[in-house]
Amino acid sequence: MDYDLIKAPGPTVTALTAPFWEAANQGRLMIQHCEDCVRAVFYPRPICPHCWSARLAWRDAEGTGKLRSWSTVHRPGHPAWQPVAPYAVGVVALSEGPTMLSLILKQDERNFALDAAVTVKPTRVAGRLLPAFELI
Repeated sequence: MDYDLIKAPGPTVTALTAPFWEAANQGRLMIQHCEDCVRAVFYPRPICPHCWSARLAWRDAEGTGKLRSWSTVHRPGHPAWQPVAPYAVGVVALSEGPTMLSLILKQDERNFALDAAVTVKPTRVAGRLLPAFELI
């Protein structure tokens, strides 16, 4: 499927989220890690949600995880996604611990299962390289 056909607005990049989007543009998945409690953090935040430390550092993620939930979208919320519908979105539990909502690259949906192993696959969506996931 060619997700680059989508003509939708991109993410809002802020000073806080810029490292995530810059890494994604390079085909990498980066998440924050707390230097005090040593836990991984996603989505980007100014303080650790586990120990309230402001000592968060960006690190490359393994890019693997497990599919925790998914849905096939037949009627997109934004009309720009209509050319690629139906498509799947899902919640991925990253190997580092946090969960991430992402595009799940369509394969035979009958293979989707709770805790199915997934890996990140940088995918061009609307002119941007974004972290999507596919079943391993």
